[in-house]
Amino acid sequence: MAPNKFSHLPLSTSGPQDCAITGSALLNTPYLNKGSAFTKQERKDFELDGLLPSRINTLDEQVARAYDQYQTHKTPLGKNTFMTSMKEQNEVLYYRLIQEHLREMFPVIYTPTEGEAIADYSRLFRHPEGCFLSIDEPVNIERVLDRWGPSEDVDIIACSDGEQILGIGDQGVGGILISVAKLVIYTLCAGIHPNRVIPVVLDVGTDNHELLNDDLYLGLRRPRTRGEKYDEFVDRFVQACRKRYPKAYIHFEDFGLQNARKILDRYTSEIACFNDDVQGTGAVTLAAIYAAAHVAGLKLKDMRIMMFGAGTAGTGIADQIRDAIAVESEKSPGDAMKQIWCVDRPGLLLESMKDDLTLAQHPYAKPDDEWKDADHKSLLDIVKKVKPHILIGTSTKPKAFTKEVVQEMAKHVDRPIIFPLSNPTKLHEADPKDLFDWTDGKVLTATGSPFPPVEMKDGRKREIAECNNATLFPGVGLGAVLSRTRFLTPSLLVAATKALAAPAPALQDPDAALLPDVTDVREISVEIAAAVIKKAVQEGLAQEKDIPTEDGELEEWIREQMWKPEYRQLRKVRKEEGSRVARGEAGSRGMVRG
Repeated sequence: MAPNKFSHLPLSTSGPQDCAITGSALLNTPYLNKGSAFTKQERKDFELDGLLPSRINTLDEQVARAYDQYQTHKTPLGKNTFMTSMKEQNEVLYYRLIQEHLREMFPVIYTPTEGEAIADYSRLFRHPEGCFLSIDEPVNIERVLDRWGPSEDVDIIACSDGEQILGIGDQGVGGILISVAKLVIYTLCAGIHPNRVIPVVLDVGTDNHELLNDDLYLGLRRPRTRGEKYDEFVDRFVQACRKRYPKAYIHFEDFGLQNARKILDRYTSEIACFNDDVQGTGAVTLAAIYAAAHVAGLKLKDMRIMMFGAGTAGTGIADQIRDAIAVESEKSPGDAMKQIWCVDRPGLLLESMKDDLTLAQHPYAKPDDEWKDADHKSLLDIVKKVKPHILIGTSTKPKAFTKEVVQEMAKHVDRPIIFPLSNPTKLHEADPKDLFDWTDGKVLTATGSPFPPVEMKDGRKREIAECNNATLFPGVGLGAVLSRTRFLTPSLLVAATKALAAPAPALQDPDAALLPDVTDVREISVEIAAAVIKKAVQEGLAQEKDIPTEDGELEEWIREQMWKPEYRQLRKVRKEEGSRVARGEAGSRGMVRG
């Protein structure tokens, strides 16, 4: 197969890159700037003589220098701030540096350190990045979005209202940084072009009293707007996105419990959209379940599942499991739900509680008659009655999975599948080492945070899989963008989930992890994207033309359109002939300059 067979595609990353700006303007354009790596010819062509030191560096040399600078910062927040500054100067170097040190830097550029940066957003503020939409000025939404270019210039729009940020709650306008961070992960892990995205915050006020009393707070200093006015504002935003960017994929992030599911349910049948808190967590967990089921020799359609914690994450996981059971067994979603028991603060969800349950919890409420003779508030008693194959924790209740609970579960199933997923580590429902000790090594486990391998009594080491959403949502987004799918249906998500589960090390070695490692995420994203694209084509949802049907060719087609942190040769064009990208007007930083 000839190289660069698909180099004619608009998103192709092969060959020279047009550039219509020169001098300081070029050095101040992060996605075109090469800093000390501009070649001798480029320095001449783009009027950089005298603006750079004479020594020409390679990208590898720049990465080494940048890493040395990174290490001089002693705190995670200091390192996060340093990386933010680098991103504002040179995007290729920023992404290459992270790629070279992914395991070390991931917690710095994303959770948990990004949470600190968001909490201090108004005090650390130096330079705006992203799109700020105020509920006080809804008429401006379309005009503001227009600044990001014509319909073909945007692939993904990530938005948050900042109400439920990374486990630290309401951060108001600081939510812009979670939208920025998610898009960084899309680029880093799936090659989404960094200048073809829009990070958005919907500023509707905040209920965070510290922010309301902070004179430096940059958002609306008043309580959150809720109800009809809020719904109308969100709808106006979504409709403006549909009008201006009809083929863009919308990523909803860190909305509050009451709004996250409502918004997703409202728009999932109208646009290609995704909520990582609801769907991403569920899909990654489901992928780990697939691998565990393989090791245990069971099928999902035959398993009993208990959710301990039925908030956004818990019900999101339950929904993904429900959809997978329905797809695989041809059961109705209602029948699939009968295999799932959800426990929250009041205990097991029962029909008599419906007035106090969220919309997402309602379908999982069990008939009261079934629990007349059992204590529905005791986790141990619920486990005794249900005899679950799978126990998943999203409760943020530390040590809730006690030795008694775990050993009771192990009485009834050969290989108990137990996932303590609450973040951070101190809130985990159980320590993986305890789970292995209490079950004589029979447990199959995955966690919500990274844990070291557990050493068994016989000297073997058991790897602990981390249910990290970053292994899934970037590939889903890549598949949605390249296929231009009209909707993201449950079957597309199931296909993505199976693609994530397929390379799980445990499928080859039962002592290995139930999920692939995040350091392999770009390769994983290619497989996930391919699965999403094939399913979108099969279901008639793909709007992109001439998508290859042969697996090898499809993979080449995908890779050719993935942005890479590599310097491309710059080709000088006249401003009137250049695209917005060539003129340095694309992306968030382009908007700031404009």
